[in-house]
Amino acid sequence: MTQGSATPLPAPKERRRLREARALTQAELAARLGVSRSTVRSWETGRTTPRGRKLEAYVRLLGVGTTLSDDAVSSRQEGSVPVLVGAGAPPSSREARAAEDRTADGPEPAEHADLAGVDVDVDRARGEAEWGGAEEESGVREPSLTPAQAFDALYAFAAPALVRQTYLLTGRRELARESVERAFQLAWYRWPEVAVDRDPAGWVRATAYEYALSPWHRLRPRYRHPEAPPAGGSERALLDVLLTLPPVYRRTLLLYDGVGLGLPETAAETEASTPAAANRVLHAREAVAARLPELALPEDLHRRLTELGSAERLRAAKPRTVRDHGEHRARQWTRAAIAFTVLLIGVTALTLRTAPDHYEAPLSPPETVHGLPPRSAPGPLSDEELVLRAKLRSQTSSGPERLVPDIR
Repeated sequence: MTQGSATPLPAPKERRRLREARALTQAELAARLGVSRSTVRSWETGRTTPRGRKLEAYVRLLGVGTTLSDDAVSSRQEGSVPVLVGAGAPPSSREARAAEDRTADGPEPAEHADLAGVDVDVDRARGEAEWGGAEEESGVREPSLTPAQAFDALYAFAAPALVRQTYLLTGRRELARESVERAFQLAWYRWPEVAVDRDPAGWVRATAYEYALSPWHRLRPRYRHPEAPPAGGSERALLDVLLTLPPVYRRTLLLYDGVGLGLPETAAETEASTPAAANRVLHAREAVAARLPELALPEDLHRRLTELGSAERLRAAKPRTVRDHGEHRARQWTRAAIAFTVLLIGVTALTLRTAPDHYEAPLSPPETVHGLPPRSAPGPLSDEELVLRAKLRSQTSSGPERLVPDIR
């Protein structure tokens, strides 16, 4: 979806200047447009671009038609391709339920199958409760959703696009779905921490990437053989090139040229310095361009990554299913921890019961005493000794006096 040339849109810095010139805060502008404050912040930083009716309302509130300078008009945005996932806030509960139905029924239609997850059908969320609660100036943050509803909204907002991203990262459809589900299960388990994070979608994305790139998957029997490649020849060639890159280069390229994060955000998520992340992006682009010369331009690479992720029929489970599985897994781990603790206590008690409670001096090693014959056990009696023993036993009662004294 491209932006029409008839609607001028100033540069990101000019957007902020125009908003401040009209004495509008980000929260006030977001409330008038029916979007979240983080979405407006993404527009002003250039990370995302409004489209459709949101674009027209945004330009009208900024007063571009009357105050836009010639330089700003000349710097209007050209057509842009939706990014894989944005940094905006999750949608409202109604949109979450609609997205949940879409993820359960199948892939999104072609016009909404981009990997963005941002500004897609957000017009339906106009006038509803936003993720952030009250405005920033009020100083009071009143949540409008329960934890379960907020989690479902985050899942419906980020899961469909995140499954497609993870597929580009691993080349495995089942592993992509499993990674996203595990990431959201961990997010639900640690929801008090995730709910107050600056970027909950980024938290889940980083967790899903870490799980998907774990080297332990190579030991699993089901992942020893590659999956069926994409049907299209161009998509198959691009996926093969991506999978030949080192995992850290592949992840950096996906975040920067696919997701559309800035270089500092990409470096922070990959736990690298900004120069290191820049070098990884450059080397990854060179490797892709060497195999596919038609993707030498970053814009073409971004477009092809989006098309590759959207071409696969990848579905995400329902939010309730993910929450139930996460809770069941947490209960199992809790029971296992309790059983291990009881076993450890039992072994400790048995050890204390059977262990000696006083010191016993060890026996000194034997020493040879000179001048004495060695002590040996008696052996078997010979025939003569047996006869003598029998004779003595038979004559003991009436034998000589030297054996039985006769008292008279």
